[in-house]
Amino acid sequence: MNNFLFLFFVLFSFLSFSQYAPVPGQFGSTAIYKDSSCIVSWATNVEIVRGYLDINDKSITIQNSNKVTFGSPSEALGQAEGNATNCISLGDSGIATLTFGSTIFNGLGPDFVIFENGFADNYLELAFVEVSSDGQHFVRFLNSSLYPYSTQVGPFSYANCEKVNNLAGKYRVGYGTPFDLQELSDSANIDINHISHIRIIDVIGSISEISSHDSEGNIINDCYPTAFASGGFDLDGVGVMYLNNLGINELESNISIYPNPSTGIINLNLDKEYQVEITDVLGNQIYCFSDLKVGQIDLSSLSTQIVLVSIKSNQVSITKRILIQ
Repeated sequence: MNNFLFLFFVLFSFLSFSQYAPVPGQFGSTAIYKDSSCIVSWATNVEIVRGYLDINDKSITIQNSNKVTFGSPSEALGQAEGNATNCISLGDSGIATLTFGSTIFNGLGPDFVIFENGFADNYLELAFVEVSSDGQHFVRFLNSSLYPYSTQVGPFSYANCEKVNNLAGKYRVGYGTPFDLQELSDSANIDINHISHIRIIDVIGSISEISSHDSEGNIINDCYPTAFASGGFDLDGVGVMYLNNLGINELESNISIYPNPSTGIINLNLDKEYQVEITDVLGNQIYCFSDLKVGQIDLSSLSTQIVLVSIKSNQVSITKRILIQ
């Protein structure tokens, strides 16, 4: 019995204090800044299905509509603006389905990033994320919400992003939530090297019988109700790190960057001179070279972290992630 109680309390403590990546700027955060050079392209087309002002009370209306109206579909296209107003609101259970200039492939690390307009680190309006390689069969990223659901998070209340994983809207405005297609490598009916569609589905944050649940069956508790024209998940943009594109593929075949991981020295062997920029994952520039072809870059002064090495040629660019350890 004593052993059973011990294991129970260990498990309870683990579930109570388990946490995921923290807010932007803190060690271990996975947030990607909207101007990061790792983003090579943005969504070019979107279809929006507006959700309700309050899915639990469809009699609530604003200007004779019981669905949200804030923003236009064009706000979800192109680069994320990083402010509270240049976005489109999805409302309760609203859906945005986005396509791109080409298909997305599974590269090293995150492959795309989704931006919301949360005004504070722990003001969370969340959404599920699904992908498809044919526009018909969609697969959802496994997700987790460990935030308590004994008390409802109100419309202007705060949650904790460290209790959330693989749900869009984890980070504040200007900083996107990344997603890695490698996590779906065992999924049926999709090709993770030719993803054509990304679907974002607003989470219903209510802890009542209409609640949304994470992949483990936990109730997802976020801002609810949000019965105003800009309620629900607010989509600012979707950026892509790896896009199937002839120019990108040609550039990929003509460069060599090694070793990875590195103890601090990075070797570059390029077929011609390129602009080379090195940043951290938040987009802060470390080095920039306008015409580098062959050489070594010494990053041994950096602490353990991932750096982004971006190679740019005309309108085409690729980014490699290098672990400095």
